[in-house]
Amino acid sequence: MTIFVEKQRYIDMQYVELPSDCRPLPFYLAVEEYIAAHGSRGEEYFFMWQVEPTVICGRNQVVDKEVDLDFCRRHGVNVCRRRSGGGAVVADMNNIMFSYVTLRDDDSNVASTFSRYTGAVAAFLQSLGLNAEATGRNDILVDGMKVSGYAFYHLPAASIVHGTMLWDMDPVLMAGVLTPSRAKLESSGVKSVQSRVTTVRPLLPSLTIDDFKRRAREFMCGDSSITLGEDAIAVVERDYLPPYFAPGWINRIRNTRARSRRIDGAGEFIVDVKCLDGRIERVNLTGDFFLLADLDSGLLDRLKGVECSPEALSQALGGIDVSRVIHNLSTAALIELITDNQ
Repeated sequence: MTIFVEKQRYIDMQYVELPSDCRPLPFYLAVEEYIAAHGSRGEEYFFMWQVEPTVICGRNQVVDKEVDLDFCRRHGVNVCRRRSGGGAVVADMNNIMFSYVTLRDDDSNVASTFSRYTGAVAAFLQSLGLNAEATGRNDILVDGMKVSGYAFYHLPAASIVHGTMLWDMDPVLMAGVLTPSRAKLESSGVKSVQSRVTTVRPLLPSLTIDDFKRRAREFMCGDSSITLGEDAIAVVERDYLPPYFAPGWINRIRNTRARSRRIDGAGEFIVDVKCLDGRIERVNLTGDFFLLADLDSGLLDRLKGVECSPEALSQALGGIDVSRVIHNLSTAALIELITDNQ
C-alpha cells in the first residue's frame, strides 16, 4: 500500500487549527471525539498540542496503582483518564502531543490503521535524519530508545490515535509521577521509567520545538488545513468535555487485591474474579492492555453464570476472536488469566 505522495505528506490528511491558548488536557481529547463525530466521511485529521504538567491514565488502569497521587498534589500535576487503553503517560510543555482521527471507510481494521499512522510518524522522524522505527505494541524508537508512544480508540465510524512525542523531558517529573509495576519494567528489560526513553531535542540541535512542529505539520498534512471555529469549540465544551471531569470517570476503577500478570505483546492484566458455587458472578479486567471493542458486551458479559473451568469457558467463548476485543490476547490466554485467579 502506498502511504505517501510525492511531497511526502500523508494522503488526504488535514491539519486542524485550534485556539492558540493552552487548555486542560481533556479539552484536546474532547476535540478528538468532536472531530470523530462531525468530521467528513472519508477524511483524515491531524493536530498537535501542548499542556501544563498532566498525567493521563489509560481507560482500564487503576489510577492510584500507576500514579503517585501525593507527588501530583505536591507539584501541581493534573490527573485525568482517557478513553483509549494503554499505560499512563506524562505530558507537559516539553512534550508535543499528536492526535490523529480517521473517518476513512477502509479503516475499520484498527490494527492496520494504527500501524499505518505510527509508520507515518516514524517516516517523519526518518526524514529529519533520525534512525526511527515503529515497534512493539505502541512505541516509536530512535536508536532503540523510546521517543513516542501511542494509544488508539475505536468508534463505530471513526478511529482515534493519540500519543506523545518526547521533545524534551523533566526527569524529576517523570520519575516522580509514574509508578509502573515491576512486571512491566522487567518485561521491557529496564530498571526504571527513565532508562528506556530518550528525547528528540538533543538529536536535532538545529531545530527549535516550533521548527519541529512546523516540519511535522508539513510532512503529515502539507498545506491542507481546517479551523475549528467558535461554534465548534462551544459544542466541544458543552457536549464532549464535561464527562472527562466527572469523578466517576477519573476514579472509575479502584485498587483491588486481584492478581496481576503480564502477557508479552498484550500488556498487564489485573484480574478480579468472583465465583459462587463454582460459577462466575463477576469478572473485572484492568490494566494497560489495548481495547479494540467494548470489553463487557464483547467478552465479559458472556462469562456470567459460566462454570469457572477451562472447558466451560472455552465453550462460552466459542466463535469469539478474543484478539478482536483485546489486542494480541488469545482465547487460551484469557481463559488462563481467569482460571489461574481462582
